[in-house]
Amino acid sequence: MPNFWLLKTEPSAYSYSDLEKDGKTTWDGVANNYALKNMSRMKKGDMVFIYHTGDEKQIVGIAAVISNPYPDPKQKNPRLLVIDLKPHKKLSRPVTLAELKAQKDLKNFELVKLPRLSVMPVPPEIWKKILKLVAQSRFEISK
Repeated sequence: MPNFWLLKTEPSAYSYSDLEKDGKTTWDGVANNYALKNMSRMKKGDMVFIYHTGDEKQIVGIAAVISNPYPDPKQKNPRLLVIDLKPHKKLSRPVTLAELKAQKDLKNFELVKLPRLSVMPVPPEIWKKILKLVAQSRFEISK
C-alpha cells in the first residue's frame, strides 16, 4: 500500500502545470532537516499532493513518486535528497489552506500545524478527507 505525502512548491518557480507539461521531474531543493527526513521515507509508488504556496495556498494536483530517494546529483552533500515524480491527476478544483483550517478534524494535520514545512506525510484518513473536499461543490450549503 502506498504512503501519502504533500510537497510544497512556489507556482512561479515550478507549478503542477509545469509537471504535467514536463511529464516527470526531479524534485529537489529540500534542505530543512525535518523535510529531508520525511523525503527519506518516500518510496516508489507513493502518492503526493502538490501544494502551491505563495498567494495561492492550495492543493492543486496529485503526483506519483517514480523513484526511491537518492542523493541530489547537483549537490556535493549526500544528505540532500531528491525523488522523481510524474503527474497523476490535476484536482477538479483546488483545496485551499483556509478550507483545510476550517475542518476541525484536520487541526493536527502538519500543513495546518507546521505551515512552513515543505515535505510532510499525509495520513490515509486525511488523504481521503481531502479527496472528499475536492468532490464537494464549493457552493454546497451546510445544514
